[in-house]
Amino acid sequence: MIPELVRLFTTWADPPRTWRIAGGELALAEPLLIGILNVTPDSFSDGGRFAPPDAGVARAERLKADGAGLIDVGGESTRPGAREVPVPEEIARVVPVIRELLRHGLGPVSVDTRKAAVARAGLDAGAAVVNDVSGLAYDAALAGTVAAAGAGLILMHMRGSPDTMDGLATYRHVAVEVAGELRAAAARAESAGVARGAIAVDPGFGFAKHPEHNWRLLDELATIAGLGYPVVVGPSRKRFLGAATGRPVEDRDRATAAACALAWERGARGFRVHDVALAREALLVARATTLAR
Repeated sequence: MIPELVRLFTTWADPPRTWRIAGGELALAEPLLIGILNVTPDSFSDGGRFAPPDAGVARAERLKADGAGLIDVGGESTRPGAREVPVPEEIARVVPVIRELLRHGLGPVSVDTRKAAVARAGLDAGAAVVNDVSGLAYDAALAGTVAAAGAGLILMHMRGSPDTMDGLATYRHVAVEVAGELRAAAARAESAGVARGAIAVDPGFGFAKHPEHNWRLLDELATIAGLGYPVVVGPSRKRFLGAATGRPVEDRDRATAAACALAWERGARGFRVHDVALAREALLVARATTLAR
């Protein structure tokens, strides 16, 4: 059965050239840099630094100046073992920042949440995309919320929750299994009314995956691209990069840039990163190589 699935999912498909979001489209002929803006006190990399709206605006201005085409605002840490944030608290974190970003002309903005109520509040504040790290597994109502707003949707692969995911990292063929689970999530989204062209998928590096799973998944990313949706990757500063380089969290941006370049060659078109400038430079080199073929 596994060889048949490998043949099914590795059939090459040219990556989509646009991604529909609320109010328009994002071009994907060139790398789409998605700047991470965590407004949480306990993020694994930059917890607490950008929670105040003025600090968030300053950070977003830097991300945009460095080349970000989308700012992703998150109010709940998803690091391993992170506690769940109550809905009112998460809304109170993300909505003021989203409003301020848009007031300063720093859109489009994505709201990073797995909860329909938070997504609705973020979309009402002007967000154009919802980034669901649970791939609709946490809150089935989220898909209908996105559909009603005509927003873009990123479906990320994760098994379980941040406090249980490490124990669920068991795969026979990780790329094929992740592709199958993402395809099922996308089908649920489309059944709820989300347009196919509004859906992007993310293989979920570091979520319910051990280092060897992440490396195999990166190498076989064309399996995910074969689904036909835009592929977004988020390797930024993840543990598997530290395992390979020996670098601490704050010194993994070079490794992140290298991983992004490899992902571009395998079909990824969106790149969720902390250091936009460094990733952009690596991706421009990778793109120049593919254009020369």
